[in-house]
Parts: sequence; structure tokens; C-alpha cells
Amino acid sequence: MTDRTTTLIIPVENQVRELDAKLLLACVAAERGLPVVLGSRTYVNFAMTHLPRGLFLAKSLRSISKKMMKIIHGLGHEIVAWDEESLVRYTSPEYYAWRYSEDTFKFVDQMFAWGEDDAAFFKSYHGYTGVPVHVTGNPRIDQLRPDVRGYFAPQVEALKARYGDFVLINTTFSFVNNFVPALNLIQRDASGATHVSRTGFGMSLPFATGMANHYQAIYDAFRDLVPKLASWFPGLRIVVRPHPSENHDVWRQILAGQPQVDVIHEGNVVPWLMAAKVLLHNGCTTAVEASVLETPAVSYMPVTAEVYDYHLPNGLSHQARTQDDVRRLITDIVAGRLGIVAPEIRQHFFDRHLASTQGPLACDRVLDVLLASGYADRAPRATSASVWLKSWFAGQWRTFKKRVNRLRPNHRNSAAYHAHRFPTVTAAQINERIARFGSLLGRFGSVRAETLSEHVFRIHDPHAAARGVDIRPGERGSTSQDPSINEGITETKMSASRFPQATEQLR
Repeated sequence: MTDRTTTLIIPVENQVRELDAKLLLACVAAERGLPVVLGSRTYVNFAMTHLPRGLFLAKSLRSISKKMMKIIHGLGHEIVAWDEESLVRYTSPEYYAWRYSEDTFKFVDQMFAWGEDDAAFFKSYHGYTGVPVHVTGNPRIDQLRPDVRGYFAPQVEALKARYGDFVLINTTFSFVNNFVPALNLIQRDASGATHVSRTGFGMSLPFATGMANHYQAIYDAFRDLVPKLASWFPGLRIVVRPHPSENHDVWRQILAGQPQVDVIHEGNVVPWLMAAKVLLHNGCTTAVEASVLETPAVSYMPVTAEVYDYHLPNGLSHQARTQDDVRRLITDIVAGRLGIVAPEIRQHFFDRHLASTQGPLACDRVLDVLLASGYADRAPRATSASVWLKSWFAGQWRTFKKRVNRLRPNHRNSAAYHAHRFPTVTAAQINERIARFGSLLGRFGSVRAETLSEHVFRIHDPHAAARGVDIRPGERGSTSQDPSINEGITETKMSASRFPQATEQLR
């Protein structure tokens, strides 16, 4: 590691879904020589104008991100990306218009894919620029592996003690039951005319209307089904865990007066999946996670549509078309007569979609790429003074507007919505999680977290420089057997940071 080591910048949008996995990535990066800035995506974006030039890990490539990506790039940061949502997607070509943009792709230097299917999907996009796509897997799968999932053992035991045997219901109805009503997929103006909200920006109105109607029908069916489960299964607790972007109060109102039923969205979903007897869902990514964890899943599919349904999680689940099917399947699973779907089905999906269920961690595979790209020995090149100043002012103005909007109730930038998606977490709590990872894996002994600013942390290993950075093939985390890992890597010249004092602070 040199004085020009690049800082890896990792934003987190939904804390309960992403933080643990991205913290594991941050620990691996710090241990292997790259200091990290990790925190709420909103507040990381606020900090971008103050950070030394670094490497920004984008979690999506939507057109609504192009303004921030342009600012980040103009400030001299380099950008690598994966699509947090693309593991589970519908089959219509409209996914490209919704999730990808030529304007965002052009800022990205390298991309990481969940698996071969994801990589092929990136490359099939008409706006794909030819940048290297590395099939590394995603850190969210790392935390599910048998060698890592023990990280959640304390929470699993606490949940079992608290709830006993329970059915976990994960809902995914943010298109029609959003925490911010203006983010429901279809909106009506004062004249009654419909339009696509920011949530579906890029979708055509006919497709978005069909999607909203499809999920409204499933949502209505779940609202009818869930209150009946308590009477069907008097010996089980029923835990409803709504999507992070949903309005949870609606579920509390529907299920009020049922002491056997809990509506709760607390912590990472992984320990809940490990503790549950069975998962009930429709098209939810947690069914993929449950399959890796070997927790049986039932997908309730009262209506189906080829272009709107999410086939990967439904394919890894026992499928129920009627309420009677749900009752029968859950009964058989709880009684031990039915387990997870057939091994050959799981393996077929895993081989195509999940690159890192075995072998090196996805985190180490990602770091192999970054270190082989020279980020331990260089900082990104500076942009011109005029581009940097323009980007700095744009970033400051954007931050000002976002902070004003924090004061507006029911706004997508409101303080309440941020707290809903990223509850306050302290450096001490982050360090406790690092210690748990370290104890389990025998790593990260000197990795530490420090508060950098509100909701933003510095993750670093003060002893990494003394150890040096080892990126030799065949060593820890090597992915030398996967040729995509080293595809298209080029060297660039070292350059001095525009913020030497801030750079020093981040080490």
C-alpha cells in the first residue's frame, strides 16, 4: 500500500438488506490494503465533494442516477458497479429501460455480476459499452455460506427463543404499498390522468400499469390470506416482514387483534430465514437466500404473468396457486414431510445465477479485481479544474436541496423515510459486527470502524501497510481460475490527491 492508495467508497441504501454484506466487503478491502468509506447512500452522496478521489461502488445503473454519477465522475472519482436488483428480475425487455441507462453506463469502468446469467444480461444491453464484466458473485451471498452464516448465530438463537416455531412472510409490494405514496408505481394527477412515478421511471405507461395491476392482485390476495394463517396453524407464530420500502402500518392495521401474528422489520433477514420453519412469499429475493440456507419456501401465486413474475425465486420455491395449496404445503413442511425443492433444481439455478456459493468469497473475488487493477498503488486521475469546480458546485447544490427536502413530510428524501431505510447505527455497533466476522473467519483482527460524519464510517486496517498487499494467484481469495476476473484490466498512472489532508484522515 502506498500513499496514493485509493479509498473504496461503498454506499448502503437499505440497511437491513445490505449493511452486513457490504461491511464484510469493507473488512476484506481494509485487510487487503484499501481504506473504505461506508455508510448511508444519502449521506455518502452528501460527503462526495469532501472526499479525496476514490473508487465509488454504484449499486444500480438507473437513469435517475446519472446526475449523481456525473458529479462523482467530475470530482475525479472512478466508478465500478453492480446491479443490486438484477439477480431477481422479470423477463420483459422493459427491465432494461427501467434499470439501465446509456448515460450511467458510460461512467462505469468495471462491473461485477452475481453470476453468468447476470453477466450475459449486462452484455446484451444495447447501451453496454464493452467495459469488463467480472463474474464475482455478490457479498450478499457470502453471508449465506456455511462458513460465514455463523455470524448470525446469536440472532438466530434469540429469534427462536422469542418466537419458537414460526412462519416468515416476506412481502414485496412497494409498487402498490409504498412508504411514500408518491412512489407507488402508478400515480394520478388532479385531472385523473395516470403517469409512471419515479419508482418506475423508464417503464412505458402500459407496462407499468400492467405491473401495478398484477401486484395489486397479489397484494390483495396476501391481505386476504395472511389473517387466516393463525387459525390454520395455532401452534405456530406468524411473522410478517414487509419490504423495506413498504408502508408497514397497513399490515399492522390488517392484522390488529391477532396476538399470534407479528408485523416486524428488524435487522438482516438472514437470521430470520435461518430461524423460520418456512418462508411464504411471491417473487422475493429472500427465497433465493432461503434456498442457499436450505430453508423451505412457498411462493403463493394466485395470479401469474410471464412478463411480470420473478421466475428465479418462484422456481426455487414450492408453488401454491390457491389458499388450500398454501395450507397443505406449509402443513407438510412443518410436519417434516416436505423440505426444500429438489437438489437438481437448486443446482441448476445456482450454477447459472450465483457465482460464489463455493470457493473464494465474492468479497475476495471483487478485491482480486480491484487490486489487480492497481488501486492499492494509485489514486484516480484528477479531472480538469473547470470540470471539478462545476461538479463541486453541482454536488453542493444537490446536497442543499436534499437537506431541505428532509424537512418535508412524505417526501422521498424526508428524514422519516431515511430513518425507515437506514436506522441509526454507531461505530461501536459496527466494530462489534467486525469482531463477529473476524472471530468466525480468523481475519480482520486489526480492522476498525470510526465515525467520519453522520451515518458515514471509515473502515481501515492500520497494519495493512506493514503486511503489504498480496494479489498473487492461488492465494487467499484468488479467482485465477475464472478468466472473467482478469478481463480487460489496464494500468493507469498515479496521481496526487486534490485533498491530501482528507486522504490522510481516511487511512
